[in-house]
Amino acid sequence: MKRIVALVLAVLLALGLLGCAKTEKPAETPAAEPQILKLAESFAYPSLDVHKEYYGWYTSIYGISETLFRVGDDLSIQPLLAEKAETSEDGLTWTVTLAPKAAFSNGKALTADMVARNLKRLAEVNPRFAYLADFNISAAGDQTLTIVTPQIYPTLLSDLTAPELGIMDLDGTADFDNAPVCTGPFVLKSFQPEGTVEVEKNTAYWNEAVKLDGAIFYYMQDDESKLLAMQSGEIDGYTSVTAAAKDIYAADPSRYVLTQIPATRLQFYVLNETRMDDVLRRAVNLAADPGAIAAYLGGTVSPAVGPFTSAAPYGKVTKPAPDPEAAKAALEGAGYTLNKDGFYERDGQPIQLNICYYAARSLDSIAILLQEQLKAVGIDSILTVQEDPDSTYIATGDFDIALYCMIADKAGDPYYCIDALFRQDSRWAIAGFRSDACEALINELQFETNVTRRAELANQIVQMVIDDNAFGFVGLFNKTTVTRKGVEGIAENCPFDFYGVDANTGIG
Repeated sequence: MKRIVALVLAVLLALGLLGCAKTEKPAETPAAEPQILKLAESFAYPSLDVHKEYYGWYTSIYGISETLFRVGDDLSIQPLLAEKAETSEDGLTWTVTLAPKAAFSNGKALTADMVARNLKRLAEVNPRFAYLADFNISAAGDQTLTIVTPQIYPTLLSDLTAPELGIMDLDGTADFDNAPVCTGPFVLKSFQPEGTVEVEKNTAYWNEAVKLDGAIFYYMQDDESKLLAMQSGEIDGYTSVTAAAKDIYAADPSRYVLTQIPATRLQFYVLNETRMDDVLRRAVNLAADPGAIAAYLGGTVSPAVGPFTSAAPYGKVTKPAPDPEAAKAALEGAGYTLNKDGFYERDGQPIQLNICYYAARSLDSIAILLQEQLKAVGIDSILTVQEDPDSTYIATGDFDIALYCMIADKAGDPYYCIDALFRQDSRWAIAGFRSDACEALINELQFETNVTRRAELANQIVQMVIDDNAFGFVGLFNKTTVTRKGVEGIAENCPFDFYGVDANTGIG
């Protein structure tokens, strides 16, 4: 009997073990870490309203907003939310066909009516785009937008690539400043005005699969902070690398990837004709040495002759080479004399020029170098730094030399820059440059459709400005981006600063 009981127990035990073996769950595979990219940005704004001020630049960088067309790495205009655009024979009517699958992050389809309303809103809230109010913009069906211009407008496609023309769901957005609903591959996760911005994958993105799970953009204006954050692993990359940091990254290719390409961001200064005579302005431009400045900046910029690269057909201008002795001779020929301190004066009044600048885009370094170059020819100067140039020295005209940095070439055409800088009603007109002949050429450029003639006009206009010593063109930035090994697709090969992460951005 005991043997029978023992045998039964043994069988039951074996069956129990077999049952356990059958029901045992396989070990779970650990969940993959979310792919979150961490980047540093030199600017941060109080709002994410795509249409206001320059905020659309950053909603584009963050991958939140998109435009009808975009500019490719080769400066070509490419379709994005729009599929194509066609013009009528008289050049006054543009017909834009939207991409059939384009949609907002809330799943709502993009319509021509919504695009038209966006363009009209932009004209109302952004003075730089007020001209859109002169266009007849309407929907000719769900997918077809019609834009009728009162005059021939050759640069419309270029305008439609501007990040301020990013499209929002005006009906689905409850808070334009803090939570715009757009079409991009990412949606807002958190927003600290003038601080950190965090985005996450748009799971309903209309265009293609989004590789990243999200991204964080830290506001770091100081170059040293960005270098330290990169070295410590707190960030994965940033653009506008300084010369000193570039050397550090280049010395460690196992950790960092440097990408440097010619770009379109211009460093320049404006000479105030209401406070400086022709001879003094000429002396300043003869004293300034863009080549020496570019060398000091360690290859982050290339010396500029005019506002555009000399490789462009509309960049064929000339200016006198730096010549300190010629600068001195010009001043002395106009009655300026050296005082006991070694600086020029006239009629007993010493010259002391006020050089105004803001501490970004290496303008602080340029200000110091320019001051030294002027000192070498006997021109005294003081430096005045402002955090916001647009609301200070540009608005008031309280400067002798005003340093500034801007995108000079937005989409392979010179008109944007020429219109912004040299028009008699531009904000820079406060410095006193006026030329009826130049204004007439700008008016002709505005409507000229022939590409060759547009280049000829642009060259004539810029040459007039150079010959008048109204401006000084210092450098064109080489766009220099650093990423840690494995990161790609943060617009490092695009010459423009208003693109950043997109669906193809990834971390290897």
